[in-house]
Amino acid sequence: MPKTQEPFKAPTPISETEFKGLINKQAVHLYTLKNAQGLVAQLSNYGARLVSLFTPDKHGHSKDIVLGFDKATDYEMANEAYYGATVGRYANRIANARFNLDGKEFELENNNGPNNLHGGSDGFHARVWHVEEVDSHSVTLSLVSPNMDQGFPGELKVWVTYTLTDDNELAIKYKATTNQTTLVNLTHHSFFNLKGAGEGNIYENHLHINADSFCEVNEFLIPQTLKSVADTPFDFRKPQAMGARMNENHQQLKYGNGYDHNWILTKDEPGLSYAAKVLEPSSSRVMEVFTSEPGIQFYGANWLAGNDIGKQGKTYERHGAFCLETQHYPDSPNQSAFPSVVLKPEESYQSICIYKFSVDK
Repeated sequence: MPKTQEPFKAPTPISETEFKGLINKQAVHLYTLKNAQGLVAQLSNYGARLVSLFTPDKHGHSKDIVLGFDKATDYEMANEAYYGATVGRYANRIANARFNLDGKEFELENNNGPNNLHGGSDGFHARVWHVEEVDSHSVTLSLVSPNMDQGFPGELKVWVTYTLTDDNELAIKYKATTNQTTLVNLTHHSFFNLKGAGEGNIYENHLHINADSFCEVNEFLIPQTLKSVADTPFDFRKPQAMGARMNENHQQLKYGNGYDHNWILTKDEPGLSYAAKVLEPSSSRVMEVFTSEPGIQFYGANWLAGNDIGKQGKTYERHGAFCLETQHYPDSPNQSAFPSVVLKPEESYQSICIYKFSVDK
């Protein structure tokens, strides 16, 4: 007799009570957002991070599509520091962990070979944020980063608002102000798997990136030139499977251990615009990305190694997720031709990233 298919059992959101804990002697909590279409997002004030995101597939079956943990303290112990986190003060790499600003040199932590990565090992991802406002659709979190925090000048005040809309968008809005000229480059670092967190690799995911060029890097992943994507494995101007050329004998892929590069987004004018789209064919889940930022980092979870056991006991393996991080370019403080990341006291930093979810018909 044919085997009877098991009925689909929808995973349940994480218990807010079981998730909470103490990190750095501060209370960490979980907040649950829902929309009219049944999407559920769960966020924590530890690292201002996205913990869970439940979206339906072509059959209407909902699964959690972001990697993470059931308990707050598991994030603190994880091998991968950035699951779902808000990253700053400076997302991505700064060469040789130093930069000049207004004629003065500032030294940072070299936590990524010779470079500074994502602000340092005690960056915004490792902080317990203050909860400003919470309702059924949005959470606003804030953080005060003191002068010379991780080596960056100026007291920086940061606000991040997550909103789950009835258009199936997870909108992330950033604002920052400073009392001294400084650098700011914030991003969101969720590891997505549109099949479901911990359910296989990303090789068959079809990716489109709205970009004609990318940052060609050296062995330390520091940009050297802006290079056309034409005739390279970095050409996603037409959708192609993420794994189609991931293992080619190409020097840039060797440097990154796979995809870990910044694409220069095609933008007709400043402001919010379309950046990228991912289709997971088995579930027909679709994720689109919109941003006000000039670049997007596609990272293929090249350094996950099965050492982290996440939600529902799932193992997080290499290439078991992807990140699409909207941001300014790596090493912009040291490369004058790149868009500026300088924030002055009379200015306000504003940025937005939208992840929009649907099902391919």
